[in-house]
Amino acid sequence: MSQADPLTYLTDVVRVLKTHWPDNRVVNIVCHGHSVPAGYFATPLVDTFNAYPHLLHASLKSRFPFAALNVIVSAIGGENSAAGASRFDDDVLGHRPDVATIDYGLNDRRLGLAKARDAWRSMIERCLARSVRVILLTPTPDTSALADPPADDWRKLLEHAAQIRELAAQFGLAMVDSLAMFQQRLDAGAALSDLLSWSNHPNRAGHEIVAAGLLRWFPAG
Repeated sequence: MSQADPLTYLTDVVRVLKTHWPDNRVVNIVCHGHSVPAGYFATPLVDTFNAYPHLLHASLKSRFPFAALNVIVSAIGGENSAAGASRFDDDVLGHRPDVATIDYGLNDRRLGLAKARDAWRSMIERCLARSVRVILLTPTPDTSALADPPADDWRKLLEHAAQIRELAAQFGLAMVDSLAMFQQRLDAGAALSDLLSWSNHPNRAGHEIVAAGLLRWFPAG
């Protein structure tokens, strides 16, 4: 299979978001992952309202003003995908989501590719079994990108990003390639320090990049 089409992947969800009362219903989006979707900026600060789940919520409400919409954050700082998979039924599927986002690439470097693949596949397959639409996210960067030559952690980040892209293609899922979008900003002259609030936590500008990547999967037209 190939990665999903942004214009059609969430057609059914977008149709509900456009539906007016009294014929509408609540749409739930659950953002699952580690410290980045949890909203950690300069640890221990949790800046919820400048993190991408809230930015996505605000943008969707602007785009779909009649929608009854919840964006629920189930992310936990410091967690990897194996731990996230172990609580997935209760903390994600328990909210009966229409859409689930998964963002663990940064912390999965310590877990390793094989265990991470198994955990991501487990979460993906459980979503698909319940007709939940899935959006995978490649990791946002950290300051190991500044090393010359690149540090081992940066190599692992690239490997996990590649694996996430492969999973999106294998299952025909939506994907936000955060790492590639950050790299585009760096290639255009931005400094990584302009996009991070901590060694591996985006600031508001960094979270806006991710939120914009998510928003393109919810076309207004």
